Amino acid sequence: MTDIERVGVVGCGQMGAGIAEVCARAGLDVKVAETTGEALEIGRTRLFNSLAKAAERGKISEEERDATQARLSFTTDLGEFADRDLVIEAVVENEQVKTEIFQILDQVVTRPDAILASNTSSIPLVRLAVATARPDHVIGIHFFNPAPVQQLVELIPALTTSEGTLSRAQLFTEKVLGKHAIRAQDRSGFVVNALLIPYLLSAIRMFESGIASREDIDNGMELGCAH
Repeated sequence: MTDIERVGVVGCGQMGAGIAEVCARAGLDVKVAETTGEALEIGRTRLFNSLAKAAERGKISEEERDATQARLSFTTDLGEFADRDLVIEAVVENEQVKTEIFQILDQVVTRPDAILASNTSSIPLVRLAVATARPDHVIGIHFFNPAPVQQLVELIPALTTSEGTLSRAQLFTEKVLGKHAIRAQDRSGFVVNALLIPYLLSAIRMFESGIASREDIDNGMELGCAH
C-alpha cells in the first residue's frame, strides 16, 4: 500500500504526541524525539495517558493499547532517525528552530527519498525545503488538534516539492492513517486558517462595533451555522 513503515516525530508536545499516537495506532514503527530527557518523559506520559483514555472509552482494546505502546520508542538524539522513511516535525512555531531541525534531518536521514514533513500552520514550506539538499522531498503535513480525533489533514507542497512526494504523502495520510487529506498552496494560512482567521476577526469587530453581544454572536454561529 505504501513504502512508509518507519516514522519519526520531532517534538512530543500536544501535536507531536497526537501525531505519534495516530501513526503508532496505524501499525507503524514510530520514534519520537524531544530536546531533553525531562521533556521526553512529559511527552511520553501525555501520549500513554491518551492511549489509556482511548482504551477506557472503548475506542481501542487493551491489547491494541499495549501493541501501540510497543511500537513507540523515544530519544533525545535526532541521529537515531537515520532509518526513518518519513519524519514529521512538530515543534514550536518558530522558523529558525524548524530550519535548524530540517538541516539536521537532512544530514542524518539516510534514505535518499525519505519525506521530511512539517506540521507548521503558518511558516512557508519553501523556506524549510531550501534549507536542505533534498527540497523535492519536503512537504507540509498539517494535522489538526487533537490529531487522534480530527480527520482532516492539509497537504502543502512547496514550489520545490515533487509530484511523487505529494502523491506518497497523500497515499500515506489517507490509506495508512485513515485521514481525509486536502491539498493547499504554500500560502499564509493554507486553507483552514485562511478561512478561520478572517471569520474570527469579523466576530471581534462585530462585538467591538456594538452590532451584537458576545452571546448573540456565539448563538448565531452555533445555532445558525452549526459552529
